[in-house]
Amino acid sequence: MPHFTCPQLPWDGLLRRAAARAPHAPALTTGRGTVTFGQLDAHADRIARFLAARAAGRGPVVVGVAASLDALFPAAVYGTSRSGNTVALINPLADESTLHHLCTAAGVEIALVPAAVAEPLARIRGRLPLLHTVLVTDADAGGAVPEGALALHTVLDTVSGGPYASAAPDLSAVACLQFTTGTTRRPRGVRLTHRNLVANAAQTALAQGLGPGSVTLNHLPLFHLMHLNSAVYAGASQVLCHDPDPVASLALAARAGATHYYGLPARLHRLAADARLDTAREGIPAGPRLTALMSGGTALAPEAARRLRRALGVPVIQGYGLAELSPLSHMQRPHDPVLPGAVGPPLPGTRCRVVDLRSRAAVPAGTAGEVQVRGPQVMAGYLDDGEPSPIDAQGWLSTGDVGLLDDDGRLFLVDRIDDVFTCDSQLVSPTGVERVIAEDPRVADCAVVAWPDAEHGAVVWAGIVLCGPPGAARHTARTLEAIVRDANGRLAPSERIHRAQALDTVPRTRTGKPERQALRESVRARAAAEAGA
Repeated sequence: MPHFTCPQLPWDGLLRRAAARAPHAPALTTGRGTVTFGQLDAHADRIARFLAARAAGRGPVVVGVAASLDALFPAAVYGTSRSGNTVALINPLADESTLHHLCTAAGVEIALVPAAVAEPLARIRGRLPLLHTVLVTDADAGGAVPEGALALHTVLDTVSGGPYASAAPDLSAVACLQFTTGTTRRPRGVRLTHRNLVANAAQTALAQGLGPGSVTLNHLPLFHLMHLNSAVYAGASQVLCHDPDPVASLALAARAGATHYYGLPARLHRLAADARLDTAREGIPAGPRLTALMSGGTALAPEAARRLRRALGVPVIQGYGLAELSPLSHMQRPHDPVLPGAVGPPLPGTRCRVVDLRSRAAVPAGTAGEVQVRGPQVMAGYLDDGEPSPIDAQGWLSTGDVGLLDDDGRLFLVDRIDDVFTCDSQLVSPTGVERVIAEDPRVADCAVVAWPDAEHGAVVWAGIVLCGPPGAARHTARTLEAIVRDANGRLAPSERIHRAQALDTVPRTRTGKPERQALRESVRARAAAEAGA
């Protein structure tokens, strides 16, 4: 692996350096226009000056910043860091309960959020005694300012301009609090240092081939730090796409001359199934400039990836990471084959190994176990350190994911440790079984969990959504039996479906992952009822 050297910069130094190198180069383009690196840096300076004055004499405070897909977000996070305070990332789609948890856990005192977040914050503000200032970031675009909140643009009009001279921070100090998705428990606050964030920006830019001539298109509902930091590190231009139509996003990518396209698996899956995809490339004259479609968050079905690659003539690349990894650790290369679970080799400066779930000893290539990662992007720890740390004395982070490495060191994910189970002493991956079931044209959706079994330990239970409206003739026990029979013919003995149930829908999280905990509880209750009958 080539040697990797982490740039010795504070987090906000990424923007300062980009602005010094190319002040007039476009940094961000939105529906409201284009912002240059120099303009973005100046906006971050004004925010830094205001926050430094607001927190004067009280030491670093925590500033909640909503990760909205707009030009204000980068100015807010880099400005907060530049002021010597700590950023707490807020999901702008979070409900009131989650907002309360995030603000309480992080100790948020100042919030920079759009009106859509300021309004629920106003309703729970009486239960957030530390929160004393709420600034509405989109008030200049018509966003409502709730009682007790302030319009950010009005406040900044009173702040003098010019570069803000901040004290050089300790690069090992925590700069950002990012919360986990909370799919199996309440979101946990991840403590990321300046070095974590800057290292991962450089690693990602190197792995993705980003440079000053790159143009990235973000077809995402939120602004992700990985895309922001890597582009700013590289001096690349970013285009933010709010239109949920995936074909429209391709057209915008073409008009912008995008070289890199970032999308969610759910949106890319819809794009792969869209009848307009076959003619999309013909109608996009700038399309050949695009070098890759990049998917992250959850797995993209291999067939969808292959369909996109064939139709658009560019690689479809998946990566792997966690909030605890700032967030990226692996990424496929353009020439990698499209295979189930494949997420590619580690990023520069990153090491990966797979360990046995029980003995914790490293296992050979081709053997499944828990994925562990070590590198400069590994977090400093959690906010709530009451539980044992997932980082051992040698710096290995236990990810909670089951995977395997091939002979070339490329990682293949199998499932979450919380989701895999043992049947006849063999590990069973619900995701792997779902992949086989989903290939049946009679199946619209499916989810797999363990059914408790005294003889085998556990067996596969599958909830299957059949194609067609509920109650249609094709929704029969005979159809379900045929699907199970065909799937079992392709599955290993330990993976074969013993129980199947027709469902109207599969409960899923906002990111598209099955709500396995709810399904497990339901299945266990049914199994217990049958056992007691």
